[in-house]
Amino acid sequence: MTITAGGGSSAVAGRADVAELERLDAWWRAANYLSVGQIYLLDNPLLTESLRPEHVKPRLLGHWGTTPGLTFLWAHLNRVVVRRGWDALFVAGPGHGGPAVVAAAWLEGTYSERFPDVSRDAAGMRRLFRQFSFPGGVPSHAAPETPGSIHEGGELGYSLAHAYGAALDNPDLLVACVVGDGEAETGPLAASWHANKFLDPVSDGTVLPVLHLNGYKIANPTVLSRIPERELLALLEGYGHEPVLVDVGADEDPMVVHARAAEAMDRIVDTIAGIRARAARGELGGRPRWPVLVLRSPKGWTGPRVVDGLPVEGTWRAHQVPLARVREEPEHLAQLEEWMRSYRPEELFDDEGRPVSGLDAAAPTGERRMSATPHGNGGELLRPLRLPDFREQTVAVPRPGAVTAEATRVAGLAGSTDMRAVLAAERDGRPEAVLAVAVWLHRLRAQIAAMAAALGGLDVLVFSGGIGENAPELRARAVDGLGFLGLALDAGANAAADPEGETDVSAPGARARTVVVHAREDLVIAAEVRRLLAGR
Repeated sequence: MTITAGGGSSAVAGRADVAELERLDAWWRAANYLSVGQIYLLDNPLLTESLRPEHVKPRLLGHWGTTPGLTFLWAHLNRVVVRRGWDALFVAGPGHGGPAVVAAAWLEGTYSERFPDVSRDAAGMRRLFRQFSFPGGVPSHAAPETPGSIHEGGELGYSLAHAYGAALDNPDLLVACVVGDGEAETGPLAASWHANKFLDPVSDGTVLPVLHLNGYKIANPTVLSRIPERELLALLEGYGHEPVLVDVGADEDPMVVHARAAEAMDRIVDTIAGIRARAARGELGGRPRWPVLVLRSPKGWTGPRVVDGLPVEGTWRAHQVPLARVREEPEHLAQLEEWMRSYRPEELFDDEGRPVSGLDAAAPTGERRMSATPHGNGGELLRPLRLPDFREQTVAVPRPGAVTAEATRVAGLAGSTDMRAVLAAERDGRPEAVLAVAVWLHRLRAQIAAMAAALGGLDVLVFSGGIGENAPELRARAVDGLGFLGLALDAGANAAADPEGETDVSAPGARARTVVVHAREDLVIAAEVRRLLAGR
């Protein structure tokens, strides 16, 4: 690894298992082939004959530009999962690259398991292609029904927040979150970089942000792909990350790129494993600097370079459909066929359209497949909800204006509006009640201390009203944290305080008094009613 001017790590080609990288490249080519087929084809999925206009969809709708980067990253994350045995979840921030995540799910077999009519053969491939962005089919974005997807791709800006949400309380999970450079310009995404401050390296999982810079959004250059490298790295370091860069040249041999990316991923997962191991041993001195991968690759990588005399690959023109008039223009049709055959599908699928065995070897199995992880498929990790009987919260109103009541703040945490019930649940050890009482006491102490600071000290603390008069346990626990204000309770006096009168419950020698006073709210209400009636 070499250190760049900005302090980030730039991966350089090193030794790698050639056979492993060849399988990875084959998987990537297969995913790209399937992605292009989804955008364009109605029929002839294996190109067993030359393409004809009727093989192509009459209306083309899809996003190619981000897709090869997504499939590239999925392929390299598969290698990590296979080698390390980790559980991983893939969050596609550029979720309009729907062809990529659907292609990955079909290659891994998950799509056919969940949708048996889209079988893992030529007939299923044909159905996979036809249904994409087609009436009665599936959306062009990553959608809720896409296996392994928790992030709807049309809502740019929320991917990193979703990734951190998935990692919280999941210590064995690696969440790889791809952030598109257009998405990175949104407010929600910009704020989400700070979520790494809340991640516990022992009790939570790990989020690996991947900033995918391909230079353009739908029709404009992007900011993060244009700023100087030193500034980009400083920005990511300022967010608390250790940047690792992988740059891709349009003319580079993909195998060289794979070797470089594999070394970068190895460096990243070694760093993650080291952080977590040190944290588990209690040796982490402060907040860790988690890695962030920056992949800079051409938009529409491996697609048509020039269409109708205009550059496409590496420009905004690759964002959606690079060849827009395939049914009408023979030259476009020929370019599409040349493009699809460049992935060498005859090496990737057998005569029946099934992926060859080498592709399966490049991917994890079972629930380790990112498209099959329970963390990314709704309903597989359900826990029963605790639903208190709402009838216990009923306020009886025998006649209008006869009852004074409000929804107490603890109800949202403990599921009850009755502090007596909350305290009983706390004694039973119910976590939600323990939390509710702790929050109540914290807020009470904070308000008392803030008022004492504003007044320059405290002479008397008065407990009154329903809880103040009738809950000696809560009075004791509240005052226990306010000794610095000169408060201290006499345990016996506190327990014996008369809720109908006025009792000094201060401990001997306390600098400030603590008093329990009966509020007589009924008299106050009666007096107010009398005053209002007298003024009529």
